[in-house]
Amino acid sequence: MSKNYPVDLTEIYLSLGQTGEIETIRGGDEFWSLPAAEIERYGENWFVSEYVFESDWPTWERHPNGEEIVYLLSGALDLILEKDDARQTIELRSRGLAIVPRGTWHTAKIYETSRVLVVTLGKETQIRQAD
Repeated sequence: MSKNYPVDLTEIYLSLGQTGEIETIRGGDEFWSLPAAEIERYGENWFVSEYVFESDWPTWERHPNGEEIVYLLSGALDLILEKDDARQTIELRSRGLAIVPRGTWHTAKIYETSRVLVVTLGKETQIRQAD
């Protein structure tokens, strides 16, 4: 996809390439419904995206190949981290940043509609259903 500006990060992901290039990619369901081989083509890149959450995340995820930046732009949520069967809750209210360590399962409990900017390395991301 060509670089069209302005870019709405809720609809377009930025893919930051290993050699410094930035590519825009249709995000959301359109991206995640691509064949696995095409998604994996972007696995070595960092993704920048924005989400609007109105309810708790239905899944846990973890990124074994890199840390993840979760930046709350507005709203209220608890980011719940799980590693070695221990859980930690990070309260994010109005604005705030959390860094999810590499390989740490995480999910979110939403208290009010929340806009979140995420920067993550997508390679080998794992997903499981929330409790």
